[in-house]
Amino acid sequence: MKCVFGVSVLIVAGAAVFAQPVMAQQTKETSAKPMAAAAVVGPLTPTERGALARAYVLKWGGYVQQVYRVPVRTWAQRMVPTFAHADADNFRNALKRTTYEGASAMLSGAGAKLSDEQVIDSMAREPLAPAGVPQRIVAKALGSAASDLVYTPVTPCRILDTRVAGGALAGNFTRDFNAVVGAGGNFSSQGGSATNCGLGGLAGQAAVVINLTAVTPTGAGFATVYPFGETRPLASSVNYTAGAIVNNTVVAKLPSPLTTKDFTIYTFATSDFVADIVGYYAPPVATAQECVKNDGTGRSVAANTYDPVPFSATCPVGYSVSSVGFTTVAKVVMADSSITPAANTGIMYVYNLDAIPHDVVPWALCCRVPGR
Repeated sequence: MKCVFGVSVLIVAGAAVFAQPVMAQQTKETSAKPMAAAAVVGPLTPTERGALARAYVLKWGGYVQQVYRVPVRTWAQRMVPTFAHADADNFRNALKRTTYEGASAMLSGAGAKLSDEQVIDSMAREPLAPAGVPQRIVAKALGSAASDLVYTPVTPCRILDTRVAGGALAGNFTRDFNAVVGAGGNFSSQGGSATNCGLGGLAGQAAVVINLTAVTPTGAGFATVYPFGETRPLASSVNYTAGAIVNNTVVAKLPSPLTTKDFTIYTFATSDFVADIVGYYAPPVATAQECVKNDGTGRSVAANTYDPVPFSATCPVGYSVSSVGFTTVAKVVMADSSITPAANTGIMYVYNLDAIPHDVVPWALCCRVPGR
């Protein structure tokens, strides 16, 4: 368990082990013409993840409270799922960013779409506030993590029921609700499930899909669901008549960055409301490449001999060559190579500087990007 400003975080880190075959004693692996392989970054241990989370809150908590008017403790608590499950590489890079908006985009996996330079440029273009009006430090809508989103369905789960908690919404009034994490890590405070609806381990959602039901309104009218903190749009999410029970599927955009609530419901007539979450949209998750090392056909190189070794390693279907090389003993060195990795063809020219023959085995590191 780790603690971020009094918030308990359960963090589980995975580990990967990559074993390479060794042909003989004093073997070495030599790489020829690396094919711009992706940088390998190890997973975060629970201690490392906790330290990064604390550093992130210490670095940006004051800014969030000043600019976005969200108490540090509230913001830190709502960031717990993000801290616990953020991609390790994104997490490390987020702390290197010099603007909060850039760091937030990086942490969500959309860092490439919003650079610190773009943030700073937007700040510089902000018009000066009139005399006596505080200057806004930075525009609150910079960049977007809402493109290239992936939809993930979830088992329908109740997140609010005004008949259980809060009472009916009065006509021509609004009420604010949570859709990602409720108070205490569940939705019981707003009449929903006493669980987190399976959303506790999720992070970076840009929108949620809910099934909203109006229950026995007192008159004809409509209800509108819209992001917390934004101006209510002139549109309806569900239309109803007096005494009816009517529902509709609604895509509710979530505020970015996270704030105290997620969405607001406005109702024209007094009515109870029930909402079940059925899915969410989030940016694609950054995943490490899947790589396999395939050996080709080896050959023996005579003592004190300069010899061309045919490159014969191949990759499985769906994989691309990341780098190539050969495995042999330390006294066999590469002089030159002429290899076309994409076609898995070519020649490696090697010197055997030893007084005895040695085997030389070509290999290819084959990688692919796994699906979400």
